[in-house]
Amino acid sequence: MAGSGSPAVRRRRLAAELREIRESKGKSGESVASALKWSPSKISRYERARTGLRPREVERLLDYYGITGPRRALLLTLAEDAAQKGWWEEFGDSLSEDYQQFIGLEHEAASMAIWHVVVVPGLLQTEAYARHIISGYSRVEPNPPGMIGRMVRVRMRRQQALSHEGLQLTVVLDESVLTRRVGDESVMYEQLQRLAEEADRPNLTLQILPLDAQQIAFGESFVIFGFGADDDAVLQDVVSTEHLRSGATLQGERETYLHRLAFQMLADAALDPEASRALVLETAESRWSGAQRRANAR
Repeated sequence: MAGSGSPAVRRRRLAAELREIRESKGKSGESVASALKWSPSKISRYERARTGLRPREVERLLDYYGITGPRRALLLTLAEDAAQKGWWEEFGDSLSEDYQQFIGLEHEAASMAIWHVVVVPGLLQTEAYARHIISGYSRVEPNPPGMIGRMVRVRMRRQQALSHEGLQLTVVLDESVLTRRVGDESVMYEQLQRLAEEADRPNLTLQILPLDAQQIAFGESFVIFGFGADDDAVLQDVVSTEHLRSGATLQGERETYLHRLAFQMLADAALDPEASRALVLETAESRWSGAQRRANAR
């Protein structure tokens, strides 16, 4: 188990390991809580990775379960890793717990499958595009300019994940994303140019679902995070909906399976990567290049 990476992911991996141990011992959460004089809700929260456990608390659990030897050492190392803070926790006053968990998953995922129906995903947004979206949200929930700036910086820093070694990213966007105005013409033109540039990344597959494609009744944007093996542990895929300040994470096997089926349907109905990139550039020129042309004419 590696000692680097996302504390949020390490916390989830530790929670899965401890839940598996409890179940293999035939213990209920209530009986473990009673033996350790913890509340049953504490067992539930850490096994769902909603809260973390301090390394000393993990030691108590392992003593109770009788776990010794190499597995104990690995789990205690994992507990130390999970207790570390991610860079996004520096912005904890501006980010919800769900959003922080989302960033943690994004930070360490081996693969991501993204479907967006309203706007360009945060990982592919330009700074100007992101600022307009975040500022627009602030009209609903007013925030001071300083906080808007911090949230924009968070979104830009998230994009470092694009360069993580081994990451495979597949993005399907509804064509309406290309024509929905965010900011002025220059913001949209720059954003679509950025999309076309990112489509050239060897680890990124970008597809556009055209407006005249066969109707697919799946309008909710979502992200499927995939995780590879980590020594002797394999982390289950996670499905999450992405919002500005919060998100809903669906971790059940059935939910992830259904979302993968839906994503495959969307990808099958979408244009291939070459045609998608051509459509992005064509839309940039035909719909959003007015500001560029006027600037060049001066």
